[in-house]
Amino acid sequence: MDSENLIQRIDIWLWYARFFKTRSLATKMVRGGKVRVNGNICKKSSHSIHIGDVLTFTRAEQILIIKIIDVGERRGPAPEAQLLYEDLTPLKVETSKLQREFSVKRDKGKGRPTKVDRRAIDKLMDR
Repeated sequence: MDSENLIQRIDIWLWYARFFKTRSLATKMVRGGKVRVNGNICKKSSHSIHIGDVLTFTRAEQILIIKIIDVGERRGPAPEAQLLYEDLTPLKVETSKLQREFSVKRDKGKGRPTKVDRRAIDKLMDR
């Protein structure tokens, strides 16, 4: 491989690696300043990326940190696309697990009445 094949436009690479469904959506994210290359904000979709660059961007309310391992030749299937990068995103504990772990149980009859309690009171009072 010569050095020309090791350089690629950032919007095309993001599309090849299947981070965005369309190339125009990848271009929109880059032009909006939502993608960082090696810590610097990238605002040009024609910005060249190289092997070893680290990209930081958001997708679906999650911050992704990606290290480029290879440049793509086409937009292939997902297993092929996953060979283009290494995911450096730190593991995140699920918020629902935390909520279950630290949720406070209310003792029956304490605090404001719940919806079930209110309906029982209304039934008792003939409302």
